[in-house]
Amino acid sequence: MKDTLNNVNLDIPVKIENLNCTGSLRRRLLDLGLIKGTTIIPVLKSPCGDPTAYSVRGSLIALRKEDSSLIDVIK
Repeated sequence: MKDTLNNVNLDIPVKIENLNCTGSLRRRLLDLGLIKGTTIIPVLKSPCGDPTAYSVRGSLIALRKEDSSLIDVIK
């Protein structure tokens, strides 16, 4: 089932399918290890709901909703 990362519930592992961005943002996400086929798990939302912390390749990263909405994932 295809969705975007910002819509995934906490503690549900998904795989990255595609990055819908270009330029420096795309480069930043790729540098963080967000490549096709990588498993990513939302683990913590801030009290106001943005940003969300994600577990990726053994690291914890925080992404804003506007950035995570550009990442297609499959469950």
